[in-house]
Amino acid sequence: MNFEIIFVLLGLTGMLIALILDKMRPGIVLLTLVVVFMAGGIITPQQMVAGFSNRGMITVALLFLVSEGVRQSGALTTIVKKLLPEKETTVTKAQLRLLPIVSAFSAFLNNTPVVVIFAPIVKNWAKKIGLSCTKFLIPLSYATILGGLCTLIGTSTNLVVHGMMIDRGLPGLKMFDLAFIGIPITIIGLLFIILTSKKLLPAERPDNFEEEEADAAAGNGQHIVEVVLASRFPGLKRKLKSFDFKRRYGAEIREIRQGGQVITQNLGEVRLQEGDTLVLLADDSFTKTWGDSSVFLMMTNGKEIPGRPVPPWKKWTALALLLVMIVGATIGELPYFQEHFPNVKMDMFFFASVTAVVMAWLKIFPPKKYTKYISWDILITIACAFAISAAMEESGLAALIANFIKNVSGSLGAWGALALLYFVTLVITELITNNAAAALAFPLALETAQKFGVDPMPFFIAICIAASAGFATPIGYQTNLIVQGAGNYKFTDFIKIGLPMDLIVMIISITLIPLIWPFVSVS
Repeated sequence: MNFEIIFVLLGLTGMLIALILDKMRPGIVLLTLVVVFMAGGIITPQQMVAGFSNRGMITVALLFLVSEGVRQSGALTTIVKKLLPEKETTVTKAQLRLLPIVSAFSAFLNNTPVVVIFAPIVKNWAKKIGLSCTKFLIPLSYATILGGLCTLIGTSTNLVVHGMMIDRGLPGLKMFDLAFIGIPITIIGLLFIILTSKKLLPAERPDNFEEEEADAAAGNGQHIVEVVLASRFPGLKRKLKSFDFKRRYGAEIREIRQGGQVITQNLGEVRLQEGDTLVLLADDSFTKTWGDSSVFLMMTNGKEIPGRPVPPWKKWTALALLLVMIVGATIGELPYFQEHFPNVKMDMFFFASVTAVVMAWLKIFPPKKYTKYISWDILITIACAFAISAAMEESGLAALIANFIKNVSGSLGAWGALALLYFVTLVITELITNNAAAALAFPLALETAQKFGVDPMPFFIAICIAASAGFATPIGYQTNLIVQGAGNYKFTDFIKIGLPMDLIVMIISITLIPLIWPFVSVS
């Protein structure tokens, strides 16, 4: 083991510890590591910045804008309201109507806005109809995760792997390549949720506010509002006592839900984190002022938060543009178009670019505020992931670990290596972030395939699924964090239903992937 391998290994260990401790945003943690690798001579400055010009990374940025356009058009809000029954129903019947549609939308839109739109509506609907919202919010998050496994654009992880493949001179993934494995996983996963969530998920936990307190607040023109803190909230990582929330936002914090805990005492000592749910006492001006602000991921107050009126043509135009993007990117990959339009690569990058620009000029989302709709931390994380992957390859660490995987696999051969790589990627994504997990796993997948002398595609598909299918913890996926506070879930609630989901998806994946993408020998 040479100096370069030890240097990179120590750097990756430090990165994992920093991400688990959650002292800084993932983007700055990965950027720090990349700078260290550059300073240590492991990678060149060109390799450090290569990820920032990668088409996969830029496609993720463009899809943030497309998703925001669809969200602001109000199309999804209209659809979800029609899906939810107005009369009394059962949990199972309501889930059967709701979850498949949620998965279908999340296959083509960023998961976070889908959950942000659906969660408060579902929560208010469940209260009105007399059902427990806890039977719907975790399933809602899981349904978006499952849907994201079905297409190239379903999750940023797929685009990261796609971008890394193109960087290595490989063809990359087509729009519906992942559907062959994603659709079976989604069908079985949704059936598991629908059949078991009624027993595995808790009944709704009562709020810590007495009805008398809520009534007293209403008498003063106030009401209870719940907000989920976004990455742009200015008080993150600060103690509440050093951040005058009431002066800034005109609302009083009465409760903080953080990491599965409900905190009502010594609130000033609580250090605020992204994904925390704050229970506030506020008047109507709060929801009007901050209802569409980027500092809060989601807001609910027991009734629909009024939004800006949207002309009907914007709803239909947003959906039409989304459809054109999907169909265009799919058809553009056909040999006929590649042959007749050799100078224009009509892939997802092309159509996402066109769709985002058209939405901006039609003002489907406010073009002057377009930067606020992009999650820059995710983009920096993705861009740095490319450099980390290069460092693992350049140092020889990826080859060393791949050789270890081959030896551990023993008589199971490539299939055993696939299962081991899937498991390692899954553990990393449950503990840190999906994009970082993909970054670490990609060079291992490539080197492992080379050790066995087989096509790397089955290994790439495995890390796409494993890095995205994190169900057992709320920290593995942002949508899980959002619903954790909204549903007042505990950490163990995710484990009870999420761990079996992890196992089911893993078994399906390592069984079907070699059948769909065989281990073909390459010279």
